[in-house]
Amino acid sequence: MLEEKYYPNKELFKDARIKNMCEYKDLVEWAKEDYEGYWGHWAKEKLNWIEPFEKVLDESNAPFYKWFVGGKINVSAQCIDRHIDSRKNKAAIIFEGDRGDKQIITYLELYRNVNRFANLLKNEFGVKKGDRVVLYMPMIPEAAYAMLACARIGAIHSVVFGGFSAEALRDRILDAQAKVVITADGAYRKGKPYMLKPVVDAALDGGCPSVEKVLVVQRNFEDVVWIGGRDYSYNEMIESQADVCEPEVMDSEDPLFLLYTSGSTGKPKGVQHSQAGYILWAQMTMEWVFDIKENDTYWCTADIGWITGHTYIVYGPLAAGATTVMFEGVPTYPDAGRAWKMVQEYKINQFYTAPTAIRVLHKLGEDEPKKYDLSSLRVLGTVGEPIDPPAWKWYYEVVGNGKCSIVDTWWQTETGGHMISPIPSATPVKPACATFPLPGIMADVLNRDGSSVEPNEQGLLCITKPWPSMIRTIWGDDERFKKSYFSDVVKDGKPVYFSGDGAIKDEEGYITITGRVDDVINVSGHRMGTAEIESAIKKHPHVAEVAVVGKPDEIKGESIFAYIVLKADTDDTLGEEVELTKEINEVIATEIGNIAKADAIVVVPGLPKTRSGKVMRRILRAIAKGEEIKQDTSTLEDPTIVAKIQEAVSCANC
Repeated sequence: MLEEKYYPNKELFKDARIKNMCEYKDLVEWAKEDYEGYWGHWAKEKLNWIEPFEKVLDESNAPFYKWFVGGKINVSAQCIDRHIDSRKNKAAIIFEGDRGDKQIITYLELYRNVNRFANLLKNEFGVKKGDRVVLYMPMIPEAAYAMLACARIGAIHSVVFGGFSAEALRDRILDAQAKVVITADGAYRKGKPYMLKPVVDAALDGGCPSVEKVLVVQRNFEDVVWIGGRDYSYNEMIESQADVCEPEVMDSEDPLFLLYTSGSTGKPKGVQHSQAGYILWAQMTMEWVFDIKENDTYWCTADIGWITGHTYIVYGPLAAGATTVMFEGVPTYPDAGRAWKMVQEYKINQFYTAPTAIRVLHKLGEDEPKKYDLSSLRVLGTVGEPIDPPAWKWYYEVVGNGKCSIVDTWWQTETGGHMISPIPSATPVKPACATFPLPGIMADVLNRDGSSVEPNEQGLLCITKPWPSMIRTIWGDDERFKKSYFSDVVKDGKPVYFSGDGAIKDEEGYITITGRVDDVINVSGHRMGTAEIESAIKKHPHVAEVAVVGKPDEIKGESIFAYIVLKADTDDTLGEEVELTKEINEVIATEIGNIAKADAIVVVPGLPKTRSGKVMRRILRAIAKGEEIKQDTSTLEDPTIVAKIQEAVSCANC
């Protein structure tokens, strides 16, 4: 762990909400001494309640915690309506498309657009409180309108990333039992169009009986097939909708959205988030971690198909009354200066992206940021995976010109918002270190018995107390929820939330994330379950067995490495052909999507198994990394298999 510290530039943060470490520590102590009083204070101060809550926290049915019990609220109104009097002409969303097309949507325009969308869903499609609506959308303003419209009428939205395959989309539609699917005819990436509506058609052709209607945002793509009585044009229907829709009165604990994430077992998990607790923490972390001010312009480069896009493109910025940039495309197209040109043009103050993007931008144009005026920047954020020190230093010195604070944020789909992060105005930062838990978040690095690890020893990153924006359950599977998050670590006789990540805490309390300790691979900040990838690969007709592991990658953070055992009747020469790798990746792309393609596929004679049949993935991870096997292999069913696998990997790398 690097010990060099970087201190905030006080000139940039004169009016910060948390001005220094003394104020940070005071908040931490307040939360420790009066946990419910602390959260109750913020809920009263930050949220506009339709009816006040009666109890801050109900722990009677742990781990199914309830926050702000009895309170009534509407998240859409929290993000839009309450800003109309003071911010109606302020830019709420700045949109820039892949082709350079631009839009500026004020809060008043956002209000009208969301209300029209809500009326369309409610009055034309019969969507009501509690119904599920799946979004399969590009990064366009209509995606944000759709999310907020669902929140307005009490429907539960589930956004599916536009890169997922028809099969992956179908799985999520079926699990959520969605009534409506909202999509677009197509989208653009790196100047080239790609189609979305045909993927929806293929998903529904496979059998999704719950889906009654498909709403399509038309972007002038041709050759789109329309199914009569099922498919409807958003562009045509929206024109006749009224621009006033009264927000539905929602209970604090009513579900707001589902977001599916890969787990260590094959079936994706529908992470369920509630209303009040989620929006409270989304707003507070925007204010604390990004130091959002009234005239700031904020840009997060994520996609709304992931939790980062939910919390830090749509809900968090709008709840805070900020101006948020929505961007369709990649920051490196048409050249390595695209991101920096946008920072210059929009005078962006906070820039939030993934370490993968930072590494790519660094590699493609090390000195490119110096060609642009980036003086508006105050806060640079990273998200999705641990950032390596070289990328951190370039980000700080070249992009931030040695003056901006870097917030290396650790959080998850399940946490709803940031959990461990520097406060840009207060925290002395160590490069590539997440630093300290935010005030009110009780994070610690533990052993499985609940004891704290010694300083600088690796342990399990856990949250020892519930927090308002936490996952409430896995949709339709309470037992899986408990098993996934509350079965690994017990502290003081009580199960605590285990994140699945390893971490190290030093003598000063600084926390550094070391990566996943379960069977989940973090590819460019996207969590991919090994079981889900293995299940897809097994559908190839020649594959008998497969084991997937992660391998360090200087750009992606981790890449997917697959070990394949072919069926006995397979042609011996097949494993030597490049065609097999291509075929298997085509299967992965069909079953999951291109984001899950393997970078390396090696045919091996067998897998290292214990006598009980368990595959020893630690051995496979070590072989993929080219490391020495330190584990005792004599207990394997076939101890000689390790050398054979090493030889196969060596030959594949020749």
